[in-house]
Amino acid sequence: MNNTGTGLRPLGVSAAAACLAVALTGCAGADTTRPSSARAHPAATSQASRYGAVDCRKAKCIALTFDAGPSENSARLLDILKEKQVPATFFLLGKRHIEKYPELVRRMAAEGHEVASHTWDHKILTRITPQEIREELRRPNDEIERLTGRPPTLMRPPQGRTNKTVHEISRELGLAEVLWTVTAKDYATTDSALIQRRVLAQADRDGIILLHDIYDGTVPAVPAIIDALKERGFVFVTVPQLLAPGEAVPGQVYR
Repeated sequence: MNNTGTGLRPLGVSAAAACLAVALTGCAGADTTRPSSARAHPAATSQASRYGAVDCRKAKCIALTFDAGPSENSARLLDILKEKQVPATFFLLGKRHIEKYPELVRRMAAEGHEVASHTWDHKILTRITPQEIREELRRPNDEIERLTGRPPTLMRPPQGRTNKTVHEISRELGLAEVLWTVTAKDYATTDSALIQRRVLAQADRDGIILLHDIYDGTVPAVPAIIDALKERGFVFVTVPQLLAPGEAVPGQVYR
């Protein structure tokens, strides 16, 4: 939703502020598909991570997602996820992030996480030309495939802003769009306890949690979030696992 790295922190905060009023649902009024609806249409194949297949038709699943990395905080986050045996979905930025931390992109994929796109430079896709949209989506696709051996199948539009043109270009490039149902607004606070409380207050079955490991208060909140949700009976999965046995369809929007 927002981006940073040292050089992008002011942009991330201003972008977040523009979206506060609709932060729970994304900034666009797009028609969306719920995970339960995706699961009702099994695909020929389904994806599973190294942490084992989970049947979210039976289990109380929730997806932990992180936007706008990799960052200097990502290694610690990966350590936590490995220790807790929790898979996550990372929506990565290209400029100053993927290009700065390629080893972390490789590690995310190697440790069973879903590596996805958050565009190259966090441009608001509904405000730029179709050719610029293609470039914003193509460049991280190419870099992620080069680093992991697999092109991303998911993307998250900056600020959740999307429209028919974005859907069409995403379809061309083989990308489904993923929004969220839970946000801690961690771009606006460094209070880890507050971030934890906000996530726990909104968490529900089939939820998609939006966090940003680029902000200082977020990673310290993650262990307590994981422990509390596990105590409530939640099972953590990647976004593709949340949709399985269905699969994300390019050009469609999931929330």
